[in-house]
Amino acid sequence: MPKIAVLIPCYNESQTISKVVRDYRQELPEAEIFVYDNNSSDGTDKIARAAGAIVRYETRQGKGNVIRTMFRDIDADCYLMIDGDDTYPADSAREMCDLILSGAADMVIGDRLSSTYFTENKRPFHNVGNVMVRKFINMFWRPKVPILDVMTGYRAFSPLFVKSFPVLSKGFEIETEMTIHALDKNFLLKSVPVNYRDRPAGSESKLNTYIDGAKVIMTIFNLYRDYKPLQFFGAIALILSIISLIMFVPVFVQYLETSLVPRFPTLIVSGFLMLAALLSFMCGLILDTIAKNNRKNFELYMNLIRGKFN
Repeated sequence: MPKIAVLIPCYNESQTISKVVRDYRQELPEAEIFVYDNNSSDGTDKIARAAGAIVRYETRQGKGNVIRTMFRDIDADCYLMIDGDDTYPADSAREMCDLILSGAADMVIGDRLSSTYFTENKRPFHNVGNVMVRKFINMFWRPKVPILDVMTGYRAFSPLFVKSFPVLSKGFEIETEMTIHALDKNFLLKSVPVNYRDRPAGSESKLNTYIDGAKVIMTIFNLYRDYKPLQFFGAIALILSIISLIMFVPVFVQYLETSLVPRFPTLIVSGFLMLAALLSFMCGLILDTIAKNNRKNFELYMNLIRGKFN
């Protein structure tokens, strides 16, 4: 029987963790349910253990740190990641796991935004942020099938994805990093609409709308720079060259008319801007070559580890 691991990163989820463990135990009775406690102070670990979960600990604070440890420690044929706040009903778990186990996907995204998220979620800035992040990802990476939900914490993974994913983020930007990594490395992606319900009364979100939102946006731009350097630095070069030409053309026209250059500072600044544009473009070319070589090395690494999971 294929081994399914349910992964639940937790920080102070004592009000909901017992129900989450029971619900997923009922939906996936053959699965092992792992709760990784991230320095909780409300007894989350004891409640999870009493509910039948395997409890482990990660002392480095942050969801990204927890997921890094989970992915390193656990071996399975299918990994199902959920949050411990009881916002994701378990009724889609079987469908998501079946897509992984059948080989139809390397990552299945539990799409909240196409179902009940905008009616259930009571934080309007979260709604705006989710839509904005989704638009950025689809604009920069242009997947054949648009990504419908980037920030969801409800996902299923193949072992090939889990064991080849380099976790760099420490916090809530980890979901964005997962999505971009999957797009860049051409993993098989599927989206499954899932129901979403807001946190129960008394349960507080650990996500800071503005600080964590800014981190997510910065993660997108940093990964865009790393994965698509020619486009990133090429865009900077284009902007600098346009500004340079706007400054240079009037000076050049005046020179043609009078054979004089009265605005030397403008001419000098435009020259430096054009030089900066050329340097930016050359950096993009060099880094693009490095990025392509990294992709080649990644594919060779994938060929080496693929046999382990077949």
